[in-house]
Amino acid sequence: MKKILWVFFTTLLLTQSNELLAQFDCEFNVQTGEYINPSTGGPCINTIITAVPFLRITPDARSGAMGDVGIATSADPNAMHFNTSKLPFADSDFGVSATYTPWLRALGLTDVYMAYLSAYGKFGDRGEQAAGVGLRYFSLGQINFTNDNGDPQGTGRPNEFELSGTYARQLSDNFSVGIAAKFIYSNLAADQVVGGIEIKPGITGAADISFTFTKPLKMGGMKGRTTTGLAITNIGPKITYTNSINKDYIPTNLGLGTALELDLDEFNSLTFALDLNKLMVPTPPIDPVDLDPADGQPDYKQQGLIGAMFSSFGDAPNGFGEEMREFSFSAGAEYWYDEQFAVRTGYYWEHPTKGNRQFFTVGLGVKYSIFGLNFSYLVPTSNQRNPLDNTLRFSLLFDFGQAGESGEL
Repeated sequence: MKKILWVFFTTLLLTQSNELLAQFDCEFNVQTGEYINPSTGGPCINTIITAVPFLRITPDARSGAMGDVGIATSADPNAMHFNTSKLPFADSDFGVSATYTPWLRALGLTDVYMAYLSAYGKFGDRGEQAAGVGLRYFSLGQINFTNDNGDPQGTGRPNEFELSGTYARQLSDNFSVGIAAKFIYSNLAADQVVGGIEIKPGITGAADISFTFTKPLKMGGMKGRTTTGLAITNIGPKITYTNSINKDYIPTNLGLGTALELDLDEFNSLTFALDLNKLMVPTPPIDPVDLDPADGQPDYKQQGLIGAMFSSFGDAPNGFGEEMREFSFSAGAEYWYDEQFAVRTGYYWEHPTKGNRQFFTVGLGVKYSIFGLNFSYLVPTSNQRNPLDNTLRFSLLFDFGQAGESGEL
């Protein structure tokens, strides 16, 4: 199985875009003016491919139990993945979180996992500023390397990590802005040679910018608040694993989220949240790709960072309809009793032609004094296998300063 994983990762790394597109059996329909799958009559599969996709893995069990929502939910240390600007609105002055996520357990692998450690602190006269750090580490387990003839070339432990630093500030009682800087390192097969090409670690940087608006409300006899967040994450240059100037985009993402929190009574509270996400990465063409004679790079990969981000909203081969299919949706709910026990559920949906990830999630949370513990479990609802199928993951969280004033983990 490990050799299968190795073949998968190296194939994904080195295959040219026109070879990837060859798997999509599409043809142009003159009557509709669109590309269709002749076997189904429906739209063609045209998934957006990026390097370092681990940057988009939801890192914490709380959000993982709520369908991967997190842009507008109440702030905790894991806000740095979704929306840094939430941190000044956190109930605690200081927090630390650690999450362990098993990966591909359904395939019997025990050494593939993601770990995430994050911490933040608030400061300023009114705690209107916040800073944080985060470390995301993705282990791909032990791999048995072979050459083109299948001869053993030793073993390795491919891994990737992201180190981030964040800063956020309230600009008013209801509005805040946040920024983040990231160092990204991806070592999939360093010093190995595949197809005559020597593999090197991929290194790049990225930045996030985010905004949050929150406002108290009253609904009947209940108090609560609404929160809206906007975040553009992983804004950074392309990355390469070879000496070639043919580079791949990283998963720059636009996220918009909203949440409604209600205190039902003295002991019970309820939160509903919804997130929309879209990769700000050019969509691969469906027609065979013309290569630039200078570097053999597909035309759609010739764009610079800013140009690629803006063009991603209007470059889908099948027009506006395909652009809308590139949005994914997350919905989640969270119930708290006595600020100590939480029950969560959610749903994630992605269009079948853009990845087809569709799943329900459930989870529990418990909080005692400064200590919190969250669990989540994923149940797939499509025939697309998910690396987290039937996997239990958990997060530990510690809140310091003003602890006990909030039931949020």
